[in-house]
Amino acid sequence: MGRVIAVSNQKGGVGKSTTVVNLAAVFGARGSKVLIVDFDPQGNTTTSLGIKKKSIRYTVYDVLMGDCTAFEAVVASSCRGVSLIPTTQELSGASVELVGMKDRAMKLRAALEDAREFYDYILIDCPPTLDMLTINALVAADSVIIPMQCEFLSLEGLVELNNTIERIRSTWNKDLVIEGILFTMCVDRYKITQQIIHEVKKHFPKQVFETTIPRNVALSEAPSFGQPVIYYDKKAKGSKAYEALAKEIIRKNKSVPRGTNSGEEKR
Repeated sequence: MGRVIAVSNQKGGVGKSTTVVNLAAVFGARGSKVLIVDFDPQGNTTTSLGIKKKSIRYTVYDVLMGDCTAFEAVVASSCRGVSLIPTTQELSGASVELVGMKDRAMKLRAALEDAREFYDYILIDCPPTLDMLTINALVAADSVIIPMQCEFLSLEGLVELNNTIERIRSTWNKDLVIEGILFTMCVDRYKITQQIIHEVKKHFPKQVFETTIPRNVALSEAPSFGQPVIYYDKKAKGSKAYEALAKEIIRKNKSVPRGTNSGEEKR
């Protein structure tokens, strides 16, 4: 059964979509079958893969509302092994529509149940909010990657998201774990970079990825060409960083039993 990983942070501009697209591309290049679920109404992941929104027949909104199956909404990408359930701005109204529905927090989980049998990885790009869409993504997921920049204001958002994850565990998804906290747009020569990393490791000692993602021109340019960075410039620092991240996740999940948090005792 495939692993479902949500990529979430309620703060925008931290590299969620960049992480989803590039991590999926590396997994796919290594021979895995990967499905991306673009669950952010902004649709940056859909655009970053070069998918023309005018050509889309079904979106994740249609899947969520039960108008089609997840498989019916899947479109192929140009990347080896990577498919996508795209989104449009129509998804922005779904959070309000879900409030009045039965089992409203379980909609995405139920919709992806059959897809888990087909794909090795399902990566969900969450919106930069803690609303019903994000709750659906976390309920559907086995684990969460939390991208964050090395800024002091990011710490407050991290604590808030961690509290949300704890609430999800206690209600809908007791097996949800933090896959890892990922530092993005890092500039190693800045003193604040090391200060923030040190501070986060004090509070989350087992959950910070060893890999960090550098601030990199190729990472910024690749989406405008509809490509992940490993296709745009395989030798770029950003390419090497996401390749290292994929290897770290694979290594970690071989050694950590299901239902534990990288060194934590089972709940």
